[in-house]
Amino acid sequence: MHGWIILDKPHGLGSTQAVSAVKRVLRQSGAGKVKVGHGGTLDPLATGVLPIAIGEATKLAGRMLDSDKIYDFTVALGVQTDTLDLEGKPVATSEHRPTWAQVEAVLPRFTGPIEQVPPAYSAILIDGQRAYDLARKGEAVEMKTRSVTIHQLQPDPGNMPDDPLTPIRELSLSAHVSKGTYIRSLARDIALALGTVGHVTMLRRVKAGPFTLESAISLDKLNDAATGHGIAQYMLPLTAGLDDIPALPVSPDEALALRQGKMLMGKPHTGLLLAMLGETPIALVESSGPEIRVVRGFNL
Repeated sequence: MHGWIILDKPHGLGSTQAVSAVKRVLRQSGAGKVKVGHGGTLDPLATGVLPIAIGEATKLAGRMLDSDKIYDFTVALGVQTDTLDLEGKPVATSEHRPTWAQVEAVLPRFTGPIEQVPPAYSAILIDGQRAYDLARKGEAVEMKTRSVTIHQLQPDPGNMPDDPLTPIRELSLSAHVSKGTYIRSLARDIALALGTVGHVTMLRRVKAGPFTLESAISLDKLNDAATGHGIAQYMLPLTAGLDDIPALPVSPDEALALRQGKMLMGKPHTGLLLAMLGETPIALVESSGPEIRVVRGFNL
């Protein structure tokens, strides 16, 4: 089994727990022991698209980590927690409630390249330890500012009041962001820019790389499919994670050379390509002029 299961991750389940759950489902379905990984961490609070890589697709999990993501999220204004979400303890409060007109004036500041400080409760490594482990011990955690890109930031029309001068208590937004962006930090900073404080109460990933909620399956439905040995119908092919990569048809001799890690010559291209022998993916390759080198080989 080599491909993708796009899980609609439920609330309360961490990404690592989700991978373990899929492993159990695969064993129940009779798939045996296979490699399983995920393509982008989601907080236990968050729900939505979690690409689960199976078999040789695990070699592409890193590409999913580097891909853009789209999130829907809601920010409760007036209270900031230590975790910047519902799970934390209040650390700051504010009586100020901004108007929708003020929100519309502030959001453009958070579009494009921005600097943000990740949450102390995050999986970032500090001197070999996870930041959230240090934070839970009560230790002071100094998070370094990082550069990220917010490609698009839009309000939910259904959350907009009729009168733009009406004070609001919560804010629902959709954000298309680059890798490394923390929505909890974005919510915190937007609230501060509005002259108040806030924390995330709902977070749902609706897109990760090429994968959307349309192809996602719930864990319950996946369990049901495993019982009936029908899990294969919910698996996407390995190539589904490479929809944006042009295909490079190769001959059997060229496929053998790539499998042996050899370089091909004589096909002038530029950038990443997916070498294909008929319908079989052979390798993700990178071309510079006539030289084609293997980036990731697939044992299929």
